[in-house]
Amino acid sequence: MLEDRTPLWTRSFLAVCLSSFFVFLTFYILAVTLPLFVTGELGAPEERIGLVMTAFIVSTVCVRPLAGRWMDQYDRKKIFAGSLLLFFVCTAAYHAIHSFWPLIALRFVHGIGFGLAATAGGAAAADLVPERRKGEGIGYYSLFMSLAMVVGPFIGLTVANRYSPTSLFALCGVFSALALLCGLALRLPERRKPAPGDAPASGLRRYFEPAALPVSGTAALLAFAYGAITTFLSVYAVDLGYASYASYFFAVFAAAIVFSRPATGRWFDRFGANALVYPGVALFAGGMIWLSAVQSPAAFLLSGAVVGLGFGALLPSLQTLAVQSAPRHRAGIATGTFFVLFDSGYGIGSYVLGVAAAHAGYRGMYLIGGLVVACMAGVYYVWVHRRSQRGSRLSAAPAKPNNTQEGF
Repeated sequence: MLEDRTPLWTRSFLAVCLSSFFVFLTFYILAVTLPLFVTGELGAPEERIGLVMTAFIVSTVCVRPLAGRWMDQYDRKKIFAGSLLLFFVCTAAYHAIHSFWPLIALRFVHGIGFGLAATAGGAAAADLVPERRKGEGIGYYSLFMSLAMVVGPFIGLTVANRYSPTSLFALCGVFSALALLCGLALRLPERRKPAPGDAPASGLRRYFEPAALPVSGTAALLAFAYGAITTFLSVYAVDLGYASYASYFFAVFAAAIVFSRPATGRWFDRFGANALVYPGVALFAGGMIWLSAVQSPAAFLLSGAVVGLGFGALLPSLQTLAVQSAPRHRAGIATGTFFVLFDSGYGIGSYVLGVAAAHAGYRGMYLIGGLVVACMAGVYYVWVHRRSQRGSRLSAAPAKPNNTQEGF
C-alpha cells in the first residue's frame, strides 16, 4: 500500500484539535475542583458530590446521538460553533452560583454543551483526516485530549489551593473562550452526500449507527474499567499510604499515552486495528491486575505506565474503527454512537466498581476491573474481528453464476 502524503496538519485540523484541548482542559479543571467548591464554598454534604458529575454525564449521554445526527444533517460549522458558545456561557455562569441546586441545574446544561462540542469536534476531526491516515489523525486528535488530562488537574488544584473560586472560574472562562475562537477558525469540507442507493435513515437509525454498535459496545467495557482509574485512584492511594504519589500516577499514566500515541496511529494505518487492540487489552488488563497487588510506590507508578500504554492503544483504535464501520456521510452519527456507549460504560463502571470496592476493597475492585478488560478480548473477537473476517471473505468470494433461467 502506498503511503498517503495528503497533508494532515492543516489549519482546520489544528484548530479542531486545539478547540477540543481547551474544552477538555476546562472539563478536567472543573472535575477535580468542584468537589472542593461544593463542600467548602456551598457547604453541601459530601454525599452530594456525586450528583455534580451525575447531572453532567446524564445530559452529555442524552445529547450525543442528537449531536451526531445534526452534524450529518445541518451546517456542521454552525453546530460546532453553537455548542462551543453554549459551553462558554455555562462556564462563565459559575460565577453566579451560590447554592447547591442551581449548580446542579447549571451542570446539566453544561453537560449538553460539552456533549455537543465533544461529539461535533470528533466528527469534524474525522472528516478532516485523509482516509488512509485515519488512525494517525484520530490518534493525534485524541492526544490533545490526553494532554488536557495531564495539565487540567494540575492547573485546577494549583489555582484552587492558592486563589479564590472566582479566579478559578475566570481562568476556565478564558480557556472556554479560546475553545470557541479556535472553533470559529475551522473550515470543513463539503458534506459527503449519500450514495444514490442509500435509503434515508428512519427510526433509531437517525440517531445511532448500527454498524458502529459492536465496536462501541466493546469500548464500553474499556470505559467500565477506566472509571476505576479516574474515580477511585486517589482514594486507593490514600488506602495504600501512597497519597503523595497519586498525582504522579496520573502524570505517568498520561505520559505513557502521550508517548505512545504517534506510533500507535501509524501502526493502525499500516497493520490494522487487531495489531493494536489485542496488545492493548493485554497491557491494560495486566496493568490493572498489577495495580491491585502493588506493594511499593515504584510498582504503583509503573502500573500506571502499563495501564496508560494499553489505554493509549485501545481508545483511538476503537474510535477509528467506529468511524470506519459506517458510510462516510454518517461519520457524525457513528462518532455519537461510540461516545454514547463509552460514556455509559464509564458511568456504570464508576458506580458498579464503587459497590465492588465497598464489599471487596479497592484491591479487589481493581482486580475485577482488570478481569473485565481481559474478557474484552473475547468480546472484540466475536463482535468485531470475526465479523470483519467474514465480510472480507464474502467480498473476496467470486460471484456465483446465475443459473435461474426461465424454464431451467
